[in-house]
Amino acid sequence: MKVSRLRQAAAVAGARIIGFGAYQPSTVVTSEETAKRFGRTGEWVQGRTGIVSLRKASAAETVHEMAIAAGRQALANSGVDASRIGLVIVASCSAEKPMPDVASEVAQRIGARTAGAFDLNAACAGFCYALTVAADVVRNGSAEYVLVVGTERMTAWVDPADLGTSIIFGDGAGAAVVGPSAEPGIGPVVWGSDGQGADLIRIPDFTRGMHMEGQAVFRWATTAVHPIALAACERAGVKPGDLAAIVPHQANLRIIHAMVKKIGAPDAVVAQDVVQSGNTSAASIPLALQRLVEAKAVERDSLALLIGFGAGLSYAAQVVTLP
Repeated sequence: MKVSRLRQAAAVAGARIIGFGAYQPSTVVTSEETAKRFGRTGEWVQGRTGIVSLRKASAAETVHEMAIAAGRQALANSGVDASRIGLVIVASCSAEKPMPDVASEVAQRIGARTAGAFDLNAACAGFCYALTVAADVVRNGSAEYVLVVGTERMTAWVDPADLGTSIIFGDGAGAAVVGPSAEPGIGPVVWGSDGQGADLIRIPDFTRGMHMEGQAVFRWATTAVHPIALAACERAGVKPGDLAAIVPHQANLRIIHAMVKKIGAPDAVVAQDVVQSGNTSAASIPLALQRLVEAKAVERDSLALLIGFGAGLSYAAQVVTLP
């Protein structure tokens, strides 16, 4: 009996991010406004979180609509026509409905009508997870270009009466186009989860009230995540001193400062988008990246360390070359 062999898709040497896009709601909620509900001051909120303001989506600014807006901008900035997108991945933990998936509507609306599409939920680490999948898909030849979107409407899942979450979470979307490259532009991921802490951030029984045990999450993020970031640098073959930027998940400014200090890259620009945007979960890293690139705070082809971490407790880190 003759044994048939599968044909391998044409592989490429590497994959890299070609362009970013972002969308933020126009409604700005200051820390002073959120603090008043609890008899606190804006300075009190800023001292504990670093957040000065966050963005809140209107009813029309759904997870889908924000993702579409960010995706279109990423396509425009990358110069890639939507017809060349072979896969759309949407990272989100706050979609309004369980199906159909957000990615399918995004693909249709941006003009990538025959692209593969799926959603991915790794909460605040979601963008890093999706970026890893996109890079592998491009490298193995399954798609020429992949659109990755992190989109969240976290304020819809937060109890306004809960001090621990309502002063932190905001809304928005960030996107990136990933395409082929002559050299690796998205380094090996270091990822995993600590399921023993899965209940530290949760939405019980699909209610509209997120619960987060803030102190426990803070301890985990400031002690367990920086070794993951250093391992990602090692796997990519770079030293912390080689980094032009560090882009952690924008959870809390105190967490960011503690983490970056332990990584030891004194010359790197540190993304602090949390100050103006709050915690936007899977959207936070691409939003922060877009802000850095748009402000020309980092040079083209320089290296950035991405660090996602959050509910699950899921984490992922990788070094990327910036467009």
